[in-house]
Amino acid sequence: MRSLLLLLSSIALLFAAAPVRAQETAWVQIEAVPTLAQGEARAQAYAARLNNVHGFRLPSGWYAIALGPFDAGLARAELVALRGAGEIPGDSYIVEGATFRQPFWPVGLTAAPRAPVPPAAGQTLDAAEPLPPRDVFVPDETPQEARRGERLLTRPEREALQEALQWFGHYAAAIDGAFGPGTRRAMASWQAAQGYDASGVLTTAQRAELLDAYRAPFDALGLQRRADPRAGIEMLMPMAKVAYARSEAPFVQYDATDESGMRLLLISQSGDEATLFGLYDIMQTLEIVPPEGPRERQPRSFTLRGVSSELSSHTYARLADGAVKGFTLVWREGDPRVMDRVIDEMRESFTPTAAVLPDTAQDGAGAEQSVDLLSGLEIRRPIRSRTGFYVDASGAVLTTTDAVASCGRVTLGADRDVAIAATDAALGLALLRPAEALAPIRVAAFQSGVPRLRSELAVAGFSFGDALTLPVLTYGTLADLRGLQGEEDLARLDLAAQPGDAGGPVLDRSGAVLGMLRGSGSGGAQVLPSNVAFAVDSPAIATFLSNAGLSPRAATAAAPVAPEDLARLAADIAVRVSCWE
Repeated sequence: MRSLLLLLSSIALLFAAAPVRAQETAWVQIEAVPTLAQGEARAQAYAARLNNVHGFRLPSGWYAIALGPFDAGLARAELVALRGAGEIPGDSYIVEGATFRQPFWPVGLTAAPRAPVPPAAGQTLDAAEPLPPRDVFVPDETPQEARRGERLLTRPEREALQEALQWFGHYAAAIDGAFGPGTRRAMASWQAAQGYDASGVLTTAQRAELLDAYRAPFDALGLQRRADPRAGIEMLMPMAKVAYARSEAPFVQYDATDESGMRLLLISQSGDEATLFGLYDIMQTLEIVPPEGPRERQPRSFTLRGVSSELSSHTYARLADGAVKGFTLVWREGDPRVMDRVIDEMRESFTPTAAVLPDTAQDGAGAEQSVDLLSGLEIRRPIRSRTGFYVDASGAVLTTTDAVASCGRVTLGADRDVAIAATDAALGLALLRPAEALAPIRVAAFQSGVPRLRSELAVAGFSFGDALTLPVLTYGTLADLRGLQGEEDLARLDLAAQPGDAGGPVLDRSGAVLGMLRGSGSGGAQVLPSNVAFAVDSPAIATFLSNAGLSPRAATAAAPVAPEDLARLAADIAVRVSCWE
């Protein structure tokens, strides 16, 4: 049952059967509900056992059920008698009916037109616009009655009032349930903001209005403590916004029931610390966890907050008796303060139980399976992926400008952020520096001599994007020490490269870097044979790196290595470069 304070004004209502001006009479308001259907049902239920039941639409859009009209003395007597008999809710209260709008119960009531307020002397008003009502405040209780009502409040009820005052910015002291000078000033401030007399003592109806306004956004979510036996989790859930949809390991998924787009995932799987850390990495690849936002990983738990212009999400997971349990809440819009409080309440209520979702859990048959989906959830994909390679011990990476053009964010792999430190548009070179220093296993060593024509070489690249976790070696030969137009800083290769290989190191048989593979559009506007590729040679790369403040490492003379050793070297120095919107 929700009690709402009616802000008084000069709106008049006319009863068809018995004309009465609502603002001239007193009413006992017993209930308010959010929909007309609920209002009609509740009014009908009360009318079956009480007289004088009426229903009105409120300015807030809710629907009030009230008894009356009475004169002030009779209204109070009715309130006391009906409360004492248990016929009406205990928080019913007396109101002036000034803001009652269209009646909906009994059928046949109609609203009277608003009486105009004459303009002040010398003032003119546009005749096409309705005249504003005159605000009239009639307190529902005397100050003595309000103070007597306060004395009946429990400590939690007094603390709730302080929390509400604090929420709306009127109170900044401790929540202690003591109505001292600070709380009185806060009450007076709230009263003044609502157009009431700033007495510093809230009446029963004002307390109801304040608490209703404070609780309304939380009540709209329908937070209820629920136990999900599939996931083995008990916690507060926003059941007015979500409903169970399906189970697909490791998630029990609750989808949105309205346009809010809110979703809830319960996380449940057997595992240990390695499982927890693996889930931490996997969750960050999902579209429902935007890349921006704080992350925190502890030895036995983690939190992920994702924020974008389109959606927000909060993920919490922890180890619990040989299992990983947690939840993800996703929402598209909402007051950040409300959502922060909701997340806090959900985390505080989070209670793992013994059950664990089986690793093979999946509702229904023939569920869609794809490398772009994880348990039916879309995995976030970059705009494009290219290759780069480590060129110094701090983790600086050389790649092609094709990899980083028009990117909102650039990462190594899926989630290690890097910044563009230097570029050379003519050569197609880009130098990337990680946001946090890395310690690569090995860095590239560049050949300082002139390579031999027709010698065998290989390009290390992520030919298939993120489909494979290690680079692929594509073998070919050195066709020319110059480009097709005689460019001195390019080498032509006889090699069938893929777009994802661009930016990768070109290695000779000893593992020394001869150059960097350029993008497929680097040879000009002509359509070249598929086996023609170009690489920026090592002297041009050395000059570029030196200008950027790095000292490229020179390779020492060495014998050819076995293919498996070359593949191991490639895995150590090559890295996937991802471009994101």
